[in-house]
Amino acid sequence: MFPIIYRKLKQIVTRISKQLRLFDETPKSGRPSKINKIDAVSLALYQHQSTRSTKKSIYEDFKDVLKCSYKTLVVSMNKVAMICLQLLFILMDFNKQHSHLVKYTDATDIPVCLKKNADDHKTMRELSGFGRSTKGWFYGLKMTMTRDCDGKLLALRFTKPSANDRDIFRDVNHDIFGIIGADAGYVSKQLENDMSIEHKRLLLIRPYKNMKKLMTQWQLRIYQGRFKIEFDFRSLKMFHGLVTSLPRSVNGYLANYIHALTSFVLS
Repeated sequence: MFPIIYRKLKQIVTRISKQLRLFDETPKSGRPSKINKIDAVSLALYQHQSTRSTKKSIYEDFKDVLKCSYKTLVVSMNKVAMICLQLLFILMDFNKQHSHLVKYTDATDIPVCLKKNADDHKTMRELSGFGRSTKGWFYGLKMTMTRDCDGKLLALRFTKPSANDRDIFRDVNHDIFGIIGADAGYVSKQLENDMSIEHKRLLLIRPYKNMKKLMTQWQLRIYQGRFKIEFDFRSLKMFHGLVTSLPRSVNGYLANYIHALTSFVLS
């Protein structure tokens, strides 16, 4: 018997898949899959909404119902990551068209293993690197995200930690308009000039404490709202399993990130 959370997720996935025609369950050739795509997506999202750290725990709970091997479950859940990624892009495009005037952009660290294990880590070596966050040095990726004041996800980028924050900012927000707030890490007069479009887009970067720059009351209120994106990062990491060191393949890591983000957006 599947739990209530799973059944609700399956209803949502079924409704969205029909509305957006994300995939066709009709087998093209050969034997039908042990786990259909709707079930695979629902199980992947259930793992992240139920704060399960491993696919093994999902398998142990549902193996009598699924009637397949653990390997089949893992392959099925990783394979539907592309469907979830497609869904994320569709939702972000929709959100851009119906977004709040005020947006926020920030970046966070995504470790792929403990720093002391970095020299021995091989799975994500090509995509990862050393970076420094407010918590210290880490080995992994950097995720840059833009969301609006209402919490709608608008844009995402995963890069190496060494990637230039201002270049990523330009890329992520090239088709996003309104007032975009950012922290002092993005301070750059050139960036402000490049991103500002009269009557369409205004970039507000919080100045360093030692900078002599006057702020109006409305600018201060926008700066103060930036904590919301920090809460999103916290929620993604603590309650949706964004950060992991358990996958044994690049596809496993990427599927984990995509499923965690999809779970977060649909929660």
